[in-house]
Amino acid sequence: MRIALVSEHASPLAALGGVDAGGQNVYVARLGEELARRGHDVTVYTRRDDPDLPDRVPLPGGAVVEHVPAGPPEAVPKDDLFPYMPAFGARLARAWAVERPDVAHAHFWMSGLACGVGVRPHGIPLVQTFHALGTVKRRHQGPRDTSPAERVGVERRLGRGCERVLATCTDEVVELAAMGVPAHRVSVVPCGVDAAHFRPGAVGARTPARRRRHRLLACGRLVPRKGFDQAVRALAALPDTELLVAGGPPAADLGADPEARRLTGLAHRAGVADRVRLLGAVDPGDMPALLGSADLVLCTPVYEPFGIVPLEAMACGVPVVATDVGGHRDSVADRGTGRLVPPGDPAAIAGAARELLADGALRRRHGAAGRARVLAHYTWRSVADRAEEVYRLTVADHALSKEVA
Repeated sequence: MRIALVSEHASPLAALGGVDAGGQNVYVARLGEELARRGHDVTVYTRRDDPDLPDRVPLPGGAVVEHVPAGPPEAVPKDDLFPYMPAFGARLARAWAVERPDVAHAHFWMSGLACGVGVRPHGIPLVQTFHALGTVKRRHQGPRDTSPAERVGVERRLGRGCERVLATCTDEVVELAAMGVPAHRVSVVPCGVDAAHFRPGAVGARTPARRRRHRLLACGRLVPRKGFDQAVRALAALPDTELLVAGGPPAADLGADPEARRLTGLAHRAGVADRVRLLGAVDPGDMPALLGSADLVLCTPVYEPFGIVPLEAMACGVPVVATDVGGHRDSVADRGTGRLVPPGDPAAIAGAARELLADGALRRRHGAAGRARVLAHYTWRSVADRAEEVYRLTVADHALSKEVA
């Protein structure tokens, strides 16, 4: 099968940890690699953001990344890319006139907008994964939401007009239904994790030495919605415990990062500055050992479309304390692999952490259960199995609808 994956701002080649580089980049990269290993012809289309990038770059496993000229060949915040999507879509249409994919899979709403332009002349079936919904973002961020005003309307039209929507969690299915997307055209295909890389007992040469009896770890992009401030506030109620925060710019550049400065100031005001360490960007090769060095991993965003960090922690056999939002409700088994707590409640985070830190045997049981849960449901092989099945059904249904018409 010839498969086109379109990810306008989230290149599978991007370094993780930047403001616009996170779980979607990982999802597209690993899904593309896994599908290519199965013999599918996979091309990932992403926007050219550097004039020196090659036109095509091979990925491990046989997939190819194609850089599409659309807008200036430089880094542009994703919320500013909307005006360039017609040009992106026109490039797709021209490319697909030469080599037509059997199915196009758009990642993020702007990719779906571009894909709509690309598939229309050629009758190519379109599968859409939003990764995050504008309605949810607007609900939680209000006036701080920098998305284009057109986002919610475009998402609604995409959801109703494409052949299939792949939701990453059951919570998203409910949100899609509220947007008028028919349930029979929605399939849940979660994110995954590399369980061979993220594993218990991983060793890293650069894992920071422990300074306190207990260690908590929070990881992710250094942006307010990730809720690292909630973890800092919770630390005040957890004596003899340190908090490490991994993510954001390189450590040398943290002093200029607004969120790093905000968290540092909060730690000082909360009286825990001596127990909070901002690590900045961590090499992906060192992440399993860093996760494994923690007693608990805290995942405390105010909302989370899916959240790969809980899976990475569980794959390493570490219990998770996560906010009861979005994809966390699927991935974290409350009182099985960790704890789910209300968002925006540092006291609840502290209470759950205190209970687990006091019982090493309980942490080990939760850690083992988390690893088993990942192996059963969240490997990239499992994710690709589900996506591949949806593609085949979508192509078959599309062909049948053309015959009927």
